[in-house]
Amino acid sequence: MTAPRVRFAPSPTGYLHVGGARTALFNWLYARRHGGTFILRIEDTDTERSSAEMVTGILDGMGWLGLDWDEGPGVGGPHAPYFQSQRYDRHRAAAASLVTQGLAYYCYCSADRLRDERERAEARGEAWQYDRRCLHLPPDQVAGLEAAGTPRAIRFKVPAGTTAFDDVVHGPIEFDGAHIEDFVIVRSDGHPVYHLSVVVDDIDMAITHIVRGDDHISNTPKHVLLFQALGALLPVFAHVPLILGADKKRLSKRHGATSVMEYERQGYLPQALVNFLALLGWSPGDDREILSRDELIASFTLEGITGSNAVFDVGKLDWMSGQYIARMPVDQLARAVVPLLVREGLWPAAAPPGEWLLRLLVLLQPRARRLIDFVDQARPFLAETVEYEDDAIKKHLGVPGLSQHVNALAQALRDVVPFDEQHVEAVVRRTAEQQDIKAAPLIHATRVAVTGRTASPGIFEVLVLLGRDRTLARLDRLASYLAARH
Repeated sequence: MTAPRVRFAPSPTGYLHVGGARTALFNWLYARRHGGTFILRIEDTDTERSSAEMVTGILDGMGWLGLDWDEGPGVGGPHAPYFQSQRYDRHRAAAASLVTQGLAYYCYCSADRLRDERERAEARGEAWQYDRRCLHLPPDQVAGLEAAGTPRAIRFKVPAGTTAFDDVVHGPIEFDGAHIEDFVIVRSDGHPVYHLSVVVDDIDMAITHIVRGDDHISNTPKHVLLFQALGALLPVFAHVPLILGADKKRLSKRHGATSVMEYERQGYLPQALVNFLALLGWSPGDDREILSRDELIASFTLEGITGSNAVFDVGKLDWMSGQYIARMPVDQLARAVVPLLVREGLWPAAAPPGEWLLRLLVLLQPRARRLIDFVDQARPFLAETVEYEDDAIKKHLGVPGLSQHVNALAQALRDVVPFDEQHVEAVVRRTAEQQDIKAAPLIHATRVAVTGRTASPGIFEVLVLLGRDRTLARLDRLASYLAARH
């Protein structure tokens, strides 16, 4: 097999969403697996809805995910330009060639006539298709329309019979030509239509495999006809399943964030999102769930794509992100987290992450699912004081005589040497015994004192990391708070 040439061709009418990102990833993995070429082409023919901002958003999303392209915007390549709107001359030339060969024809029908015909068919309860009126116009009438400068579209003349193609994911697919109308390939205003543009560009860029969403299956017979009419070999088609929300409806904004860059803002790691997206509708053929980029490349096949729709499970993404965070070396973790702490005013911008902060990150690492979790969990360690959560007050600060017990613990901790986990734990448990209470109420109260919360990493690790002075200050503050309540 020659090295494949694949493309991702997003429309800049919105930001890169997870469905598009998954399609881009599958193309990228296939190209990387087989030493092929991955092309990024911007299909900006919808001039009213396309924008430079959206193009930037797509490029940023691809860059964040690490899906580098071999040809396309910012990179160039032998088939430039890679913006569809800059290739209109090629599209129009292809359409003119089809007209010359009798494979397409000019249509002078007005929008009003077409609308009236459609409404009459609908009133009869019939599906409307263009009636080929202009295909059969006599030459003198055509000459009159041309002389009058009547606007004209170009329609492709759909041949009789079936249009078939083999899909790697779904197998053989056939469409009856009787149900495909002579579709417009160039509008009356001179703008080429998507179906023509995409096929001409795929031919010009020597695309060998078209991997795209299931929602394009209905377009494919038109594209097959155009490939054949333009004398090109058919590429391999692989239509991947749609991504659904937990309610089994097509993924949309109501299911949460769908923009790739929104996941960055929410603190997900790009490598975790890539791993997660790869497993939406594809399987490596075994039970592996955590796969590195190299493992994904080595395992990826188009035949591994499933035909059934995939469900976007945010809980699974959180779990997978947590797995990646748990495996991160602490220096790499610090580079990712410190800017978030600086942004929240919890860490000085100019201060390097010293040994103490690295110890804190290691302590918080097993409980984090996203990078922003570190900001919330680190707050009690980095803030001057802590606020007691209502739940913590209700659950753990109602023990009779608790102020006295906390004071006793503070006094005992003043003399602990060394101030390490083993000795701190021993003092806490001994103090509880001396105060004639179980250790658990004193431990819970201590957690509230130093974090303000009902949950934290191991309390003895927390106390040691906070250090003796801050631990004592927070215990004294809690004792005063409890005394004031009574």
